[in-house]
Amino acid sequence: MAHELFQDLIRRVREFIHASDAVLSGSVGAQDRVFDALALELFAAQYDAVPPYRALCQARGLTPRDVTTWRFLPAVPTTAFKDWDFTSLAPAERRTVFHSSGTTAASRSRHFHSAESLALYETSVCAGFAPALLPEWTAGGGRFRFVVLAPPSTAAPHSSLAHMFSTVATAFGKGPATYLGETDGAGSWRLNVGRALPALAGVVEANEPVVVLGTAFGFVHLLEHLEAAGARLALPPGSRGLETGGYKGRSRELPKAELHRWIERCLGLTSERLVCEYGMSELSSQAYDGAVGVATDAPTAGGAPPASGRWFRFAPWARAWVVSPEDGREVGEGETGLLRVLDLANVRSVLAVQTEDLAVRRGAGFELLGRVPAAEARGCSLLAR
Repeated sequence: MAHELFQDLIRRVREFIHASDAVLSGSVGAQDRVFDALALELFAAQYDAVPPYRALCQARGLTPRDVTTWRFLPAVPTTAFKDWDFTSLAPAERRTVFHSSGTTAASRSRHFHSAESLALYETSVCAGFAPALLPEWTAGGGRFRFVVLAPPSTAAPHSSLAHMFSTVATAFGKGPATYLGETDGAGSWRLNVGRALPALAGVVEANEPVVVLGTAFGFVHLLEHLEAAGARLALPPGSRGLETGGYKGRSRELPKAELHRWIERCLGLTSERLVCEYGMSELSSQAYDGAVGVATDAPTAGGAPPASGRWFRFAPWARAWVVSPEDGREVGEGETGLLRVLDLANVRSVLAVQTEDLAVRRGAGFELLGRVPAAEARGCSLLAR
C-alpha cells in the first residue's frame, strides 16, 4: 500500500512540475494551494514511512495532525543525513545513492533513490535548468553543445552534481558532451588540462553556441591553464555558462564578481551569459540566481537588491525560507539567518531540509552568504556534492 501511495505522489509532483509554468504561473494563489496540499500529503506519508523522520517529529511534538501549512513542517538538518537513512525505500529499492562530500567517507550524507524517484529528480533538474540556461529551448529552440568541467556521472556515480550535469547535457545536448573533468584515485575531481585547450579551440572553430558547466574551482583551474598558455578564447555567439559551488582549498578563492570578470577575459562570456546554481545532495531541485540574458549587477554597498533582482530562487515546486537560528522563525526582509528548503521532488526521502548555509531574505529569493562559521566543509567545494 505504501508503494502505491508514493507512486501516486511521484505522479502528482511530476504533474505539478510540468504545470508550474504552463498552467499555474498565471495564478499564484492556485499554485500555492496546490503546493501546500501536496506538501502536507507528502509530510504525512514520510512521517509514516521514514522512521528517523518520525522520531525527529515526535521529539519536536509535531505530527501530521499538528501541521497545517508547509512553513511549519519539521526540517531535517543536513548533518543528520550522515547518521540515519532518511528514506522510505527498502534496501532492495535503493538503486542510486548520492553522497555529500566530506573529509572522510563516514561523514558523508546519503540520499537514496529508486528508479522512479531518480526519474522524478531528472524531471525536476531539467525543468529548472531550461528556463535559467536555455530560454531558447523553452521557446521551442534547438539543442546546444555542452562542455563540462567535471567528470561524467559514470565516473562519479554518487555525485548529484555529476548526475545533474550529465542529465541536462543528455536532455538538451547536440551530440555527446565534452567532459574535461576526471577523478583521481581518492575520488576527487580534477581538470584534464591537456584536453582543455584543444577542446575549447574546437568549440571556437565549430562556431556553434556552447554551454559550459562547472564548479567555481573547475573554472579557476581552467582559467589558470588558459592564462599559463597565453590563450584567450571568444566562445561562439550565444554561448553561456553555469557556475556552482565553492572552493574550500581546491583552488585559490575569488569573489564571484572577480571570477566572472576573469571568465569574461578568457572565454568571452559576459555576466549576463553566466548563471550561478545552488543545490546539494540532500535535495532534488536547484536554485538559480537568474537567467541567461539578465544582467548580474552587484548589490549596492547598503545591501539593496540589484536592479536585475538576481538573487537565488527555486522553481515553483521547491521553496526556500530563511529562519532565525535561535527560534526557527522566518526572518524579516533583508535579515540574515539559516537557509531552509522544502522540495516537493524529495518524495522518497524528506521534503524539508535545514541547511548550514547563511542567507539574507530577499523577497521570494535569497542572497547566499556562505557556510555557517565552523560548519564542516562539504558539497562541491571538496569533491562534488
